[in-house]
Amino acid sequence: MIGSLYAGISGLKVNTKAMSVIGDNIANVNTTGFKTSKVSFANIFSASLGSTENQIGRGVTLAGVNPVWDSGSLENTTSVTDLAVNGKGLFIVNNDDGSQLYTRAGKFDFDKDGNLTTQDGLTVQGYAIDANGDFAPELSDIALPSANSIPLATDEFLMGINLDSTAEVGDEYTNSLTVYDSLGNAIPLTLTFKNTATGKWTATPSIPASAGSVTSAAIQVTFDGNGNLTAPATDSVIQLTLTNGATSTQDITWDLYENGSTNGSLTGYSGASAASSQTQDGYASGSLQGVSVDEDGVFTGLYSNGTMTPFAQIALADFASYSGLAKMGSNLYSTSVNSGQATIGMPGSGSLGSVSPSSLEMSNVDLSDEFVQMITTQRAFQANSKVITTSDEILAELINIKR
Repeated sequence: MIGSLYAGISGLKVNTKAMSVIGDNIANVNTTGFKTSKVSFANIFSASLGSTENQIGRGVTLAGVNPVWDSGSLENTTSVTDLAVNGKGLFIVNNDDGSQLYTRAGKFDFDKDGNLTTQDGLTVQGYAIDANGDFAPELSDIALPSANSIPLATDEFLMGINLDSTAEVGDEYTNSLTVYDSLGNAIPLTLTFKNTATGKWTATPSIPASAGSVTSAAIQVTFDGNGNLTAPATDSVIQLTLTNGATSTQDITWDLYENGSTNGSLTGYSGASAASSQTQDGYASGSLQGVSVDEDGVFTGLYSNGTMTPFAQIALADFASYSGLAKMGSNLYSTSVNSGQATIGMPGSGSLGSVSPSSLEMSNVDLSDEFVQMITTQRAFQANSKVITTSDEILAELINIKR
């Protein structure tokens, strides 16, 4: 009977621990990225009474507490830096001692120094992207780019213009567009078209005297009998001499041809001379207005001048055994012998999942399952306590035999 007492005590102990795990799961039902844990039991080795048919167990022990790594539901948020992993992988953050930790809780934000951090101030890791769009080979902190974007001088422009084939000699038509110098100054560039003969025009470029002057000659424009451009035979270059502190000379190509044929932007059909469209590739400097994140985890700076500059891509880590990761608290994990080393890569590469911006992964705790587990654990505890009280009563009767 002493053996049954100890068997009952082992049952009380493991079910107490099981209730602690259930309580922890329920307490974290609203914890971002939390993974529920399941308790597994194992019987204690049996005492043999001469044959395997007569083995008697010694009770139960706690075999392990294993996290369930099923993905939780995604909750939409209003912050673009709230991120969730859709699939396998964990975010990588730098610990205060320089070591790496891992998390599924993507509640991130930029701190006062411009670094993307967790709520505990740990910096999120990724790959920096330079001005040419090339990725850095090593992990680094994800940090906001410069508050101002570099201006881009206009190198090329295109005008969709029809010049009236019925215009009289001497008739003029003017059209202007804004171009930019190397400092980002806006310069109005005007083209004055003058009809010199049937199907022939001159295009004279000009800029305000306060900005400088045009040093290239007027451009001779000729159309064939179908109104198609035949001269100039190639794209024309307009050369500016600037006096406002920018690069002293600036060449701007007037885009008229593609693969040796007219691109149709300049025509000589019957109808009023008019411009239908115009584009140019320069822009002024701009201030950082916000940040966007896509499913590949690429962070892009949004500037007031309309430019969008990618500056970083978040990294993810994969493991041979997620159950082997060591819990560090605050939704953080570290590697262990059982988890294996981290395999680090970009979202969507290999077995890694994608990133869902403006989303957070919710806890995967199933309350209905936890309540059922709570009931069965409570009943198991009660049953084991009955084993103890019943064994005690039998022992009492045994002692009373001598009376």
